[in-house]
Amino acid sequence: QVQLVESGGALVQPGGSLRLSCAASGFSLDDYTIAGFRQAPGKEREGVSCVSKTDGSTYYADSVKGRFTLSRDNAKNTLYLQMNSLKPEDTAVYYCAASSYLSGSYPVGWTDSGWFDYWGQGTHVTVSS
Repeated sequence: QVQLVESGGALVQPGGSLRLSCAASGFSLDDYTIAGFRQAPGKEREGVSCVSKTDGSTYYADSVKGRFTLSRDNAKNTLYLQMNSLKPEDTAVYYCAASSYLSGSYPVGWTDSGWFDYWGQGTHVTVSS
């Protein structure tokens, strides 16, 4: 059974850090292009980061570039999203997703949730003082 399970969400103060985990089972993460999405209340789902299945290149939305870092531990079949210098506008439910469609060093379309086959259940991140 294919499954993605996120964890690590919490309440954190502005300027703080969190590390989210996305554990995969039933498939190998490095066979898929994996992305992190988030959805804030009343807003559309937003792609924030992506790792290419072709060569492991990572990409970030402008809103998180320089603050978020995506990494993959193939031995544990787990993806990590390190989030630093958190801002109140980072408050959202964070999801990881896997795509069998997207490939290439730069997976064109990675910010479009429609390209992703499998989704985790999400984990809540709240940035507030």
